[in-house]
Amino acid sequence: MQHDAFIGQVQDRARLASRGDAEGATRATLETLGERIPEQVADHLAGQLPREIGEHLRRTEVFGGAGTGERFGLDEFVHRVSSRSGFDEPQATYAARVVFEVLREATQGGVMDHVRDTLTDDLLVLVDAGSSGDMRRS
Repeated sequence: MQHDAFIGQVQDRARLASRGDAEGATRATLETLGERIPEQVADHLAGQLPREIGEHLRRTEVFGGAGTGERFGLDEFVHRVSSRSGFDEPQATYAARVVFEVLREATQGGVMDHVRDTLTDDLLVLVDAGSSGDMRRS
């Protein structure tokens, strides 16, 4: 998937007013994800995305290959996306859901399964929710 198509999908599905809002939602979600998952997984995911989008995952990497792999849950994830995007938390939650949905469609070879394997159950709810339906916590 090309950059413009990716951002267009995020804008359309999240019902955002502008491409800038879609870019911001994508950046905020991927930078936060890059803090949460191991560097190797972030690199693998970034490698399947348009360069401009994949770079958001790499902004949080640290030298030596260890990655950040910070341990935080859903509430902190949403808080960070909200802070970075300027959206309130409900809007940030929905935008992140949409970004994850578009990520699944833009990648192949089970890369999103590798991402999922690094996350806790509360974050899987966000990753798996998609743009429609309820987001249920187990």
